[in-house]
Amino acid sequence: MGHAQDTLTRRRFVQATAAGSLALAGLSRPTGAQTAKPNIVFILADDLGYADVSCYGQRDYTTPNVDRLAIEGLRFMQAYSNSANCSPTRTALITGRYQMRLEVGLEEPINASTPKSVGLPPSHPTLPSILKKAGYGTSLVGKWHLGYLPDYSPLKSGYDRFFGIFSGAADYFNHGADHARSGAEAGQLHEQEVPVERQGYMTNLLGNRAVETIEGYAKSKEPFLAPNRRRSRTALTG
Repeated sequence: MGHAQDTLTRRRFVQATAAGSLALAGLSRPTGAQTAKPNIVFILADDLGYADVSCYGQRDYTTPNVDRLAIEGLRFMQAYSNSANCSPTRTALITGRYQMRLEVGLEEPINASTPKSVGLPPSHPTLPSILKKAGYGTSLVGKWHLGYLPDYSPLKSGYDRFFGIFSGAADYFNHGADHARSGAEAGQLHEQEVPVERQGYMTNLLGNRAVETIEGYAKSKEPFLAPNRRRSRTALTG
């Protein structure tokens, strides 16, 4: 009985492995419809709970744009978060590795007391750096939170363009040159690696820039990666 069970188990394993190999073989030989490089828009919202969008049960307000993405794409009903904090989560997402393998991923999260020597090493491969080599345009709009200038920045880790904050938080209204007026953790807006003054509500500023960035890529017909990382839940409601 034991031998027969072992034989059945091995047979199922071989069948599953063969099916997986065929699937991979199919991916390695794309059809005509698959030859175009897909555009990638990745939205990361801090502090967003499982049931904070309509398609997952929220009834106090609606999130039609996110719901449309769910309807036209995939909706995952089971998932595991690698971390509950900002910097470790971003470390895992940008590198594709467990965050604890890098010093920056052990910071939970990077804050005012973190040594300035801690950040994502520019030499480490990242999703944007790999896609850039494949001919993609790469832009980050929103929050970096993986180390401070001059040693660390999105531009040093594979992004062509950046508009947002380097720190973990920002005041919704006061985000100009005098960032101290909003507290130690309030980040100043940057265009690339240059501090800038922009008037307006932070969520709107980031949302408008994200739309402009995607429209620019669409006109150029250049494949792109455009993560949009925000803290505000209101960014998901319009």
